[in-house]
Amino acid sequence: MSSASAKVQPVKPLLGSAGLFSSPQKRTVVLCLLLVAATLAVYNPVNRNAFVNFDDDHYITGNPHVLAAVNWGTVKWAFTNYYEANWHPLTWISHALDVQLFGLNPVGHHYMNVVLHALNAVLLFLLLQSATGFTGRSLMVAALFALHPVNVESVAWASERKNVLSMMFLLLALQAYGWYARRPAVGRYALVAALFACGLMSKPQVITLPFLLLLWDYWPLGRYAPEPAAGGQVARASALLLEKLPLFLMSMASAVITMQAQRAGGAIHSAIIYPFGLRLQNAIVSYSRYIAKAFWPTQLSPLYPHPLDLLRLWQLIASTAFLLLATALVIRYRHRSYLVTGWFWFLGSLVPMIGLVQVGEQAMADRYAYLPFVGLLVMVSWGIAEWAEARKFPALWLVVPALAVIVAFGALTYRQIGYWHDSETLWSYALRVTSVRSYKAHFNLAVTYDAEGRYDEAVQQFRQAIDPRDDDPRIHLGLGIYDQRHGHVREAIEEFQAALRLGSDDALGADALSNLGAAYQQIHDYAHAKESFAAALRLNPNKAAAMVGMGLLAQKSGDLEQAIAEYSHAMSVEPTAVGYVLLGRALEQAGHSAEAKAAIDKARQLTSDFDQAQRTADELLAL
Repeated sequence: MSSASAKVQPVKPLLGSAGLFSSPQKRTVVLCLLLVAATLAVYNPVNRNAFVNFDDDHYITGNPHVLAAVNWGTVKWAFTNYYEANWHPLTWISHALDVQLFGLNPVGHHYMNVVLHALNAVLLFLLLQSATGFTGRSLMVAALFALHPVNVESVAWASERKNVLSMMFLLLALQAYGWYARRPAVGRYALVAALFACGLMSKPQVITLPFLLLLWDYWPLGRYAPEPAAGGQVARASALLLEKLPLFLMSMASAVITMQAQRAGGAIHSAIIYPFGLRLQNAIVSYSRYIAKAFWPTQLSPLYPHPLDLLRLWQLIASTAFLLLATALVIRYRHRSYLVTGWFWFLGSLVPMIGLVQVGEQAMADRYAYLPFVGLLVMVSWGIAEWAEARKFPALWLVVPALAVIVAFGALTYRQIGYWHDSETLWSYALRVTSVRSYKAHFNLAVTYDAEGRYDEAVQQFRQAIDPRDDDPRIHLGLGIYDQRHGHVREAIEEFQAALRLGSDDALGADALSNLGAAYQQIHDYAHAKESFAAALRLNPNKAAAMVGMGLLAQKSGDLEQAIAEYSHAMSVEPTAVGYVLLGRALEQAGHSAEAKAAIDKARQLTSDFDQAQRTADELLAL
């Protein structure tokens, strides 16, 4: 390791112009403001984006705990539940705070992500500048990070708040570690640990921080240089490793919690579909694909489907050879210490997300590159600057191409943000840019069409979403609902039964059983209908559709009091115009005229098309 890297370089001006920036402090402030302004300008289109049906419905718009805003109940739930196969309490609290501030206006939620991303760019700039003394190189890394198109997914996707939030805490922890390294003290170390804990409670992607700190010790801090009383470099390295032991223990605890959460939520996929050999091959190829996206960020997708057995031997050999060659070159030129830190930062920080443990259906994801790409950006920025410096190139010769790259990345980012405008735009785009068939994209597009009432288009997408190797019960539920709406009741019953066979989730089971009961009602099989509704209510005692179904059966059999009780309970859980019309009819039939009128008045308040609500109620009663 070179002696020059063992100590911080003096802060160097960008162009040597004292007239533009009268002092280093003022220059730093101005550059931070420019970073923020550029980030906000490029990401401004998020104000036109809606929530999408890619976790936003589960994380925000359909999450009752988040919708309750910030209160003690929300905080307690955030720390004690594995909701959506995750444990990230600070992320849940941040979403709840957004609801408290902005309601369900997506603009506020999106802009908070942009603000956090801009803050991360500033923190990255300040971190590199303070640790290395190089202003221009640090600024270039931060600007590329701020405007790199791959980071759009982490910023323009409201549910990916966890990425930008955890990154903020990691950068603060690194800055605090620099403070600690200058003068070690228990209180300073505790601050590093506290910020690390906050990062882990935002998203466990920062689990590799202890490893990154060991790299940070090598460059730029230069802490591996042996001290006179330390007994040599090996002893010094051992001492630095021991110093990180409490942080490694925190990482291990986070890993255990994360695995428990993902298993509880069914996010870890079968080793039969994804055997370890296949996961290892995909991980090796994905490293090279990430590097390609870093330098040529096109054809970016919200989903990169797992290739399963479609990987070719030449891809595996080429990727392995490339990674080994790059590693050998980094070691060969290790006197350029930034190459070691940058390369192993990239390799190491991707390990938790590279797919050795298969979570979800994707082979890779843009959001997983948010932290690792910092290493590559450092390698490129420092490498080009040193190469130009050795050849005594004028600074302007670097500024012009650097600005060109930043502008090009900004333009690509601006365009990429538009693909996150709404669910239909997002999934239609995903299907255009993925070379491997994306069953998940077809499914999400089907759900989008179904929500918009475009049922024929929805069923086409549902059928294309059926993966013969990993059958999804939600697809059969969607197909059953479509068949039921179009009068194909026998086919609907088969689809609902398939959903029940394949699924283990109580919420999905309650949906399938409620729809199954309604289908049995349509063919006048009232015994099976009652059995299905009762089973749905055992899974979810507040399933309004099942209660309405039980009310219809009770009313048909002449048990009006039971029917009124079922309708009333259903309306207390999920008030609808049709439900109140049914309640009004049952009350009128039972001789409770005043209550019947009140129920009908409530129905009128809940709909702008009361006649249609009456027709729907008539159809249900006719069954």
